[in-house]
Amino acid sequence: MMLRAAIVAAIVAAAQARSTLNVRQASAITVDLSKTYQTMDGFGMSETFQRANQMHALSEPLQRYALDLLFNRTSGAGFSILRNGIGSSPDSSSDHMVSIQPSSPGGPNAAPRYVWDGNDNSQVWVSTEAVKTYGLKTVYANAWSAPGYMKTNNNDANGGSLCGVSGASCSSGDWKQAYANYLVQYITYYKGIGVDVTHLGFLNEPDLTTSYASMRSNGQQAADFIKVLRPTLDKANLTSVKITCCDAEGWSSQQSMMSGLSGVTDLLGTITAHSYTSSPNSPINSKHPVWQTENADLQGAWATTFYSNNGAGEGLNWALKIYDAITKANVSAYLYWVGVQGGATNSKLIRISDDKKQVIPSKRLWAFANWSRHVRPGAVRVGTSGGPSGARVSAFKNVDGTVSVQIIQSGTGAGSVTVKVNGFTAKGVKAWLTDNSHDCDAQAATLGSDGTVGVNVPARSMVTVVLEGGS
Repeated sequence: MMLRAAIVAAIVAAAQARSTLNVRQASAITVDLSKTYQTMDGFGMSETFQRANQMHALSEPLQRYALDLLFNRTSGAGFSILRNGIGSSPDSSSDHMVSIQPSSPGGPNAAPRYVWDGNDNSQVWVSTEAVKTYGLKTVYANAWSAPGYMKTNNNDANGGSLCGVSGASCSSGDWKQAYANYLVQYITYYKGIGVDVTHLGFLNEPDLTTSYASMRSNGQQAADFIKVLRPTLDKANLTSVKITCCDAEGWSSQQSMMSGLSGVTDLLGTITAHSYTSSPNSPINSKHPVWQTENADLQGAWATTFYSNNGAGEGLNWALKIYDAITKANVSAYLYWVGVQGGATNSKLIRISDDKKQVIPSKRLWAFANWSRHVRPGAVRVGTSGGPSGARVSAFKNVDGTVSVQIIQSGTGAGSVTVKVNGFTAKGVKAWLTDNSHDCDAQAATLGSDGTVGVNVPARSMVTVVLEGGS
């Protein structure tokens, strides 16, 4: 009996030792700089449909607080992309985005009658602050529709197509060139105030008809217009502006439009898609960068928690959505729908209180901060292996030479994690934590003599570790 007990005890001890070894191995992350993937353009949001007006109407201290939450790299999310809406409506009633040519000039070949109010539904204010105060360099101007008089339904809302593209003829004529001129003029107005539009989109959810600004298009129709838009931009010395297409409602919808764009590949700059009807779980076949440009929990009641019951608006859920888009679909940018606005849903990252006396960030914002502050434009995603059980791990080499590692622990496991970057001499390390109790807060991390970093990763959290190199 004693011998049998000793054997059993030895077996148990060996199993425990193997278990301990496996835990240690699983908690060790190795970063491989030689294995590279996509180059990142950044993370961002929009203040379209007069949401910028809501921000601008706040008291000056709250304005600054809201702007800091969006664009400050130490106290906020540090967003690097701003998506503006190019208006098409004849007025600013309700939440319409007013057009720079509210009424028809008389026909597609008539002299244009542009009107510029210098405000653009307060998007000028947000853009100027983002660029001049916070150093943002990527401004994406996106039209939801052409003005109604340029479309088959004579309305900027309720679908309809641009007059002159395949299958869309109008008694008023072909408006493709007039629409291209219109978009160029919009960019020119912004250039005049010191804001360079870097990316230009002429469609938004072209697979959807809505009661607000909307315009239908298939891939071939989009290609018809791109053939006119690119030379129009070039003639206006806007050669650096990249044309995007097509901001379809879902990932698979955008994928289905790609065949129609095959003839204009060299005229495009960026492929864009949303995540409402299908998620970015696989790459879109394109030689161009692919951006996820709109997603949000539009219906859920306002939530500020990082993790509670795995709700749609919780911060952990969004940290994982971003991770999947980057690692499974190879996106180069990820944008939330709206940054700041009022109301009781999760459609925004930051809520303006009903009495307009508070600006309240959600944990979704801080999940973004763990990415955007430390994965900067130009960063290249690199290979990783290992990590704690239940965790998702990614890593990037930034242009400044730092290596940024994201550890998202979606499970209940918690403990010390080691990070080693092969072929990289770490001279310093910093870490940041977001969970129910922390908002991208500084986290203790240790640097060993062999360059290995040690950091604690709590359950239901996201930790970003940044290693600084040196000679």
